[in-house]
Amino acid sequence: MTARWSSRVLAANVATRNGFSAVKRYVSQEAYQNLLMSTPKPGVALITLNRPKSYNAMSSAFMAEINSAFQSVEKDKSIGAMVITGNEKAFIAGADIKEMKDLTFSNAYGEDFIEPWSLQVSQIKKPIIVAVNGYALGGGCELAMMADIIYCSAGATFGQPEIKLGIIPGAGGSQRLTKVIGKSRAMELILTGKNFSGREAFDWGLAARVFETPQQCVDGAVDTAALIASYSRIAVKACKEVVNKSQDLGIREGVEFERRVFHGLFGSKDQKIGMKAFAEKQTPKWEHQ
Repeated sequence: MTARWSSRVLAANVATRNGFSAVKRYVSQEAYQNLLMSTPKPGVALITLNRPKSYNAMSSAFMAEINSAFQSVEKDKSIGAMVITGNEKAFIAGADIKEMKDLTFSNAYGEDFIEPWSLQVSQIKKPIIVAVNGYALGGGCELAMMADIIYCSAGATFGQPEIKLGIIPGAGGSQRLTKVIGKSRAMELILTGKNFSGREAFDWGLAARVFETPQQCVDGAVDTAALIASYSRIAVKACKEVVNKSQDLGIREGVEFERRVFHGLFGSKDQKIGMKAFAEKQTPKWEHQ
């Protein structure tokens, strides 16, 4: 689905959607079928998954819509960071099994089934914060791990239960989960299909923060996104790039890459603005150049 994101912000009344307090402002847009788009704070895009009857079950069409929203936000110069969330019951409770059950090997392999689910998300340059409440299973857990920062409520439920369906994770679950929580623990979870809580996700280093309630989780994610959006977009983009590169390089190569990017930022206007403002004890007014 093609949908255009407009930077024109309109006032809206406070309402309640999917168990969360709706934001006071929203962005005009062509309607998505399964997403709610809003700007709760300046520079922040909030993408709310909205397939409540299916617990936000993931399908190729649904993921295409999510990717379209990501691309729209990526192109919007007024947005500096984004948050994606579901509702109190589910972030994404897994894949739409009806779509998968009749696939053959030649269909899945020949058509690169599920590849777009993770490929396009990894190409987004702006920071993505995921606010997980309720179930984040299978593809939901994988999408959460594709984000740059995971926030969750203590009662959230994560898991890679694909073994129970006679398959394995297919959108990076075995790779990303193992890198974060270690081989032994990841192996146990993937081989048994056991779930783990939001509290455990935080204790194991998968989630950056854990909150007592779903609303606190979403609010916390939006607040962090707003803080990130208040900084130089050039510096933010560079931060994300170097941290992500650490996942691909050894420490020596990673430090060399970091230093090159660090040196390069001295050619930006925002470096001059930021350091001049600091020296003069003023608030920097970023030009994002």
